[in-house]
Amino acid sequence: MSFRPFCQAVQSAASAVIPSGIASKPLVLSIRLAFAGALGAGFGTASFAQAPAEAAAQDFTANQADGHMLPAVVVKATAAADELPAPYAGGQIARGGRMGLLGNKSAMSTPFSVSSYTSKRMEDQEATTLADVLNQDPSIRFTGQTGGVTDSFYIRGFPINEGNISEFAFDGVYGVVPNYHVFPEYVERVEVLKGPAALLYGMSPNSGVGGVVNIVPKRPLSEDLTRVGVDFTSASQLGEHVDISRRFGSDRQFGIRFNGLHRQGGTPLDNQFSRAEVGALSLDYQGQKFRATLDVIEQYQWVDAPTRPFVVASGIQVPSAADGRRNVTQSWGWWKSFDQSALLHAEYDVNSNVTVFGDVGGAKTDVARLSDQTPSILDSAGDTRSIPQNWQFQVNRWSADTGVRAKFDTGPVKHNVALQTSLYQDRLAQASNSGTAILSNLYSPIASPEQNIATPSRVPKVSSSRLVGVALADTLSMLNRRVELTLGVRQQQIESDNFNVSTGAKTTSYDKGAVTPLAGIVFKPMRNVSLYANYIEGLSRGDIAPASASNAGQVFAPYKAKQEEVGVKFDYHNVMATLAAFRITKPSGQLYGAVYAVDSEQRNQGLEFTVAGEPVKGVRVLGGATLLDAELTKTNSAATVGNRPVGVPRWTANIGTEWDLPWVRGLTLTGAVNFTSNEYVDQANTQSVPSWTTFDLGARYTTAIYGKSTTFRAGVLNVSDRRYWSGVASYGTISLGAPRTLFASATVDF
Repeated sequence: MSFRPFCQAVQSAASAVIPSGIASKPLVLSIRLAFAGALGAGFGTASFAQAPAEAAAQDFTANQADGHMLPAVVVKATAAADELPAPYAGGQIARGGRMGLLGNKSAMSTPFSVSSYTSKRMEDQEATTLADVLNQDPSIRFTGQTGGVTDSFYIRGFPINEGNISEFAFDGVYGVVPNYHVFPEYVERVEVLKGPAALLYGMSPNSGVGGVVNIVPKRPLSEDLTRVGVDFTSASQLGEHVDISRRFGSDRQFGIRFNGLHRQGGTPLDNQFSRAEVGALSLDYQGQKFRATLDVIEQYQWVDAPTRPFVVASGIQVPSAADGRRNVTQSWGWWKSFDQSALLHAEYDVNSNVTVFGDVGGAKTDVARLSDQTPSILDSAGDTRSIPQNWQFQVNRWSADTGVRAKFDTGPVKHNVALQTSLYQDRLAQASNSGTAILSNLYSPIASPEQNIATPSRVPKVSSSRLVGVALADTLSMLNRRVELTLGVRQQQIESDNFNVSTGAKTTSYDKGAVTPLAGIVFKPMRNVSLYANYIEGLSRGDIAPASASNAGQVFAPYKAKQEEVGVKFDYHNVMATLAAFRITKPSGQLYGAVYAVDSEQRNQGLEFTVAGEPVKGVRVLGGATLLDAELTKTNSAATVGNRPVGVPRWTANIGTEWDLPWVRGLTLTGAVNFTSNEYVDQANTQSVPSWTTFDLGARYTTAIYGKSTTFRAGVLNVSDRRYWSGVASYGTISLGAPRTLFASATVDF
């Protein structure tokens, strides 16, 4: 099939559907980017210097579809049981999700602990970024900053997305999702697979092994939708959003969906003002044998006085947390980011048993920042010192894969086989100029005169990576699917180079390969009970011995994180609960004396319980608890062996509830409790932040106004205005928790 009719149809559909007041230059750039890049002519060349002017000239609007789930993609080479069923009561938690190479699978047929949060959940929560969504999961904790520049997390006690290269997958593919922040307006589901997953998704671009976060984009719906909304966040953030979906063609085989957002205003933090503009376009073709999707995202952010994490000086106790509204970043500091992303996916049914598929996509991110570098807390009085810097970043990523899925029987055993080859590449360029040191205070920030720090004259390449993989997996089903055994293996080749910023010459080069297996089994003794177990490995880039070592330049093999897990899942009527026991070990390198060697290890083991659904009609729950026994089992110092790793709490728990008031039709009250135990800031375990508990309250009301479905939402985050430290990152930085924050929104379907 030629793509020419497809392109002509979606272009005319876009003209018919998107009003002239919503269409914009950034969106046109996105469409150009998609068709030029994803179809082979190369990505658009809009420069970062032009992007803010173009973005600032437009007012986008968007919101996600209330209660509409992404239609399951029918892959005819897989069994019908692999199609995702309807979400649980309330529509906030999906019953399954994409398992990378394995495709869509029901949670009850998956030998892993998984959570899938729907767009309705994000709307009802009034989430503004991915951090708001995932911080409600008992196995995940946000390690970034409120008002900061990135969404970073710990999953099962291991960091993810802490660097300058995004580690989130987009519809199962790395290298596409916007690099630092993900806005829920264009997201249908946020799927979390807990634990290492090198076989399923390939090696994570920044070597994360705690789990995989997969962003499923909103796609055209089976029914037409036009939704507009407005929202407010204290102190003065106002937003507008729109969600439009249409289908065309004799069999409605062509689809188009547009989500747009414009939000700006003052935040609850001192001196902070932020602006976000997003345009996301999704096109699809659903034929009898051939199916294709094209997703394009353009995202622009501007934050004045962005917050930064703190480093605590050695030898002092961590001071008590300041009011979350305090912001030591100077009012003249700022951060800008411009993202362009595109992903083309296609699949074709060779026959009823075989489907071939492929993906190609990429992303380009330009960042400029003039603000304090990580401030140091100098003493118990909260005095701080930081050096402002003018930074420029350029992050380019792209990825491609192709493969085949097939099903066949060998006697009483049914097979679902998947074979895939994949390629991922990234390039990071950065440069900075520094100003003079600034002294301030946590509790009473001090305004300093603005510094005229020159913008770097050039932005040289500092690193590049290339990941090539081939994977094969087979799910064997027996006894009418009561037993499902999944076996697989991936060969991953890792190439990585670092460059001298002055000469452009390579300073270090890395080229190593590794094989990562998977063995997982699901046994269903009863229809609503699944017992499961898995062994799976994660992969991290090995080190190169530093110049100070006697074995300087030695290249070490990739580090393998190994997970063993057993669990039970219970799905009865409108409730699903999962209890899992797991152990993850991850080695690393260290300098011991004059020799650099791989003789360090972290071991995280624990129990994880999650529950979601409607146990009583009109009452819904979502939450759970995690007990995490984390230990540094090997280090280069006897004083730190047996200590807890940095930033890993022993206990985390979340419980969220909803109650549909029986005497007020359409009114729902909501509440949540979030607990995290104390976390250490250093490996010596001499500095720590205390445990914290926060409470959230909210309500929503759904009614019809002039025949139009309308939903009002309001909520309060951190009701008691608790002052606390949160977000202890793996490199020992800490961040202030969010202050009391008010939310309100209204959406109308036309």
